[in-house]
Amino acid sequence: MIWTRINVPGCDLNVPEASKQRLDVLDGENFEASWRHPHPSRTAEKQKVGFAYRGGIRRNLRYFQTSRTAKSPQLLLSDYSKSVIPSHLFGDRGSNLVVINPGSANIRIGLAQQDSPFSIPHCIARHTTGANQLPRKNVQDQMLNSQVTTAQHVEREKAYDIIASLMKIPFLDEEVVNNSHPRKMGRVDVLSQQNGKKEIVYSWTDVFQNNSGSSMALESSSHKHETSELLGLQESNGEDKPDSSEPKYKEYICGEEAMRISPTEPYCLRRPIRRGHLNISQYYPMQQVLEDLQAIWDWILIDKLHIPHSERNMYSALIVVPETFDNREIKEILSIVLRDLRFSSAVVHQEGLAAVFGNGLSTACVVNIGAQVTSVICVEDGVALPHTQITLRFGGEDVSRCLLWTQRHHQTWPPIRTDALAKPIDLLMLNKLKESYCQIYEGEVEAVGVVHSYEDGLPPGSHKTRLTALNVAPMGLFYPTLLVPDVYPPPPRSWFKDYEDMLEDTWHFDFPRRPDISDGLYSGINNPLQMWDNYPYMSNQQKKEDNIGLAEAITKSILSTGRIDLQRKLFCSMQLIGGVALTTGLISAVEERVLHAIPSNEAIDTVEVLQSRTNPLVVAWRGGAILGVIDYGRDAWIHREDWIQNGIHIAGGRKYKDSYYLQAQPMCYINS
Repeated sequence: MIWTRINVPGCDLNVPEASKQRLDVLDGENFEASWRHPHPSRTAEKQKVGFAYRGGIRRNLRYFQTSRTAKSPQLLLSDYSKSVIPSHLFGDRGSNLVVINPGSANIRIGLAQQDSPFSIPHCIARHTTGANQLPRKNVQDQMLNSQVTTAQHVEREKAYDIIASLMKIPFLDEEVVNNSHPRKMGRVDVLSQQNGKKEIVYSWTDVFQNNSGSSMALESSSHKHETSELLGLQESNGEDKPDSSEPKYKEYICGEEAMRISPTEPYCLRRPIRRGHLNISQYYPMQQVLEDLQAIWDWILIDKLHIPHSERNMYSALIVVPETFDNREIKEILSIVLRDLRFSSAVVHQEGLAAVFGNGLSTACVVNIGAQVTSVICVEDGVALPHTQITLRFGGEDVSRCLLWTQRHHQTWPPIRTDALAKPIDLLMLNKLKESYCQIYEGEVEAVGVVHSYEDGLPPGSHKTRLTALNVAPMGLFYPTLLVPDVYPPPPRSWFKDYEDMLEDTWHFDFPRRPDISDGLYSGINNPLQMWDNYPYMSNQQKKEDNIGLAEAITKSILSTGRIDLQRKLFCSMQLIGGVALTTGLISAVEERVLHAIPSNEAIDTVEVLQSRTNPLVVAWRGGAILGVIDYGRDAWIHREDWIQNGIHIAGGRKYKDSYYLQAQPMCYINS
């Protein structure tokens, strides 16, 4: 073979001399689908002896060998696919890579080689010993919730009337009898929707331990007491062994089972992440939040992925973090993954950027409509633009609660006690109703569905109900006063003031000293923690939480780029991800309202929402898996020993960088 070296910034590639002039970038599908299912229009001339991921990576040119005596350096697709098809790449490099995408309501986690991750409610219910105390709490942070005020109720009614005029439905207080004008009617037949889907009825969780015990309990027990052999011997003696016939409560329950625990049981539900941030408050201390995160993730790794603690050192973790996370939150997550969960190495990627790669794009405006937070950020040529980020404090769960409010106002909800904030099982039911029936169409959208009641200590009851105004609740995304997100506010932010910035090279700044501080080892300070008051808080990542609608947020984010060519490209490359993105009619509603939200002085007349090639629920997780599999150099990965011993340190040379600077770390972009 005759090999030559191609000098590409960031990577050195050895390829055959005969193939040096024939390297090309393939067009078409995303990273995986483009080779597993070749596009019919792709001719043999385009099937060259090289490839790069068109969706922004533009890297990882493979090694090819071509015989000197061959008539052509081109390789047949069948021969090429035997060695480098993405399924083989994911099978080889994704078998020991765990991709973690934490969210406020759900966590998506799985091996990179999986087609889809496990999507599990991100919560834990712990057994409470003082269950008979008078101020009983079923939810840990329920004291942060508030009631709808009179002013909020008035604003909600105004928003409803605005939506009613747009959707051509009766106003909130309009009597149905007053039918002077013909109304459009769009009825949703419940039978046609449920022919292939059985009605989901949730049951109460069994909170008592089995005699045999699960593997999760055994692993957790060994992990908790591994440092104390004496304690393990005392447990094995069984001198104080309780009676096997006496039921024993589980120490904690994770996932959906935690949300289905009866309020009469001595358990308290905890959500470690709330409104896109760690749920730290005066009612939920930081240590408990971190312990709950570790317990949930450890349970998933053992019970779902079957990765015991003894084998964690053979696995790496890729964390796809939301844009809402602050620097200190990212560091705490890294400490949990590397120190507590014992992964050998880890890297952090941004959720919006991973979503772009997961859909095979390089430039897009990513609109992530999650359960509790909606975030908008623009990505250009595989690089996220931090100044375009906008965070909105509402999501799919707010739409579910608004659905309950509209049904109660129209008196179509059965006379049952439904509380989405105090009874998590009711929130599960409302989410299913929203996913099944809510649509965005003009006219009255109605359906006949089954509403379930979950009373304390009683079996579930079924109520066949006529649901009306099903197109109003999802329109609350454009009119957030209808959703009243302040009823479920984010945790207080006084805890987040991080001077050890992971995104800025603050070590090179000459920070000013206060005049009242003496020289030496800060001898004038009684409390050593006060020394941090000398350093100004610097952050290059602004977290904006605007009380505006979805269309205004998208328009504001794109226009903040400042370049007309990029703005036109982004307005035609909007990408909706998250569970709410599956709402029927949402894409056309976004296109229409974004077009009207663009100022008249802007030379933009076309908007388009791109169809997602991957399930919008898991596209960010899939993009993270792609990023981890094709990252051969792993220059930005952090090793366990280095993180535990040094963390973020001056002389490390491996200071963490956010994926805003991804192009300067492990990736290399090749312009076609």
